[in-house]
Amino acid sequence: MSPAPAPATSPAKSAPAKQPPAAERVYAHVKQGVLDRSYEGGTLLTEGDLAEAVGVSRTPVREALLRLEAEGLIRLYPKKGALVLPVSVQEIADVVETRLLVEEYAARKAVPAPPSLLARLEELLERQRREAAAGDLAAVAVSDRCFHAEIVRHAGNEILSRLYDQLRDRQLRMGVAVMHAHPDRIAKNIAEHGEILRALRGGDADAAAAVVHRHVSWVRNLARGEAR
Repeated sequence: MSPAPAPATSPAKSAPAKQPPAAERVYAHVKQGVLDRSYEGGTLLTEGDLAEAVGVSRTPVREALLRLEAEGLIRLYPKKGALVLPVSVQEIADVVETRLLVEEYAARKAVPAPPSLLARLEELLERQRREAAAGDLAAVAVSDRCFHAEIVRHAGNEILSRLYDQLRDRQLRMGVAVMHAHPDRIAKNIAEHGEILRALRGGDADAAAAVVHRHVSWVRNLARGEAR
């Protein structure tokens, strides 16, 4: 008599993906809204509305808002809520000044540019063109920032790279704000990225630094109300 077949075993169920802590979810929700202008400068956010939007209690909302205030994105007003801080002219000037110091140096140091850098910049430039054609300004701002960050990273100075990374959120927020206010600059930005890429491909450090200077400086000029 043949032995009875072993009972079939049901496949193990995969554990559901663990959600981030509640405060982290609120933090990510508000920060993304500030960076992509879903929450524009001057918007007053209330704990109750945020708790409902994310599906959490008010306690993690307070924790997340304190963190965002420390990053300079909002200002808390007791019993009222959190005010999304607008991008100020001084903030733009400070960011542009820092970017010029880092990026002009990095453009020179990146020459001669390795094939891996040139290929990555070409990829980011093409991605930016597609995003601009689709009208996705938040995505364009991310690709724009990544383009410049790649050049800084290839300069080979880890301290400068970390300093530059600290500007990330401010750059993204400013980039989206400026593109909304001056949509004609999107095509010009992409064209100037192409100029930077050609200068790096040609091994011309002076030309690369000059285009970077012109490309980054226009943001400050717009903030001052000067000609584009």
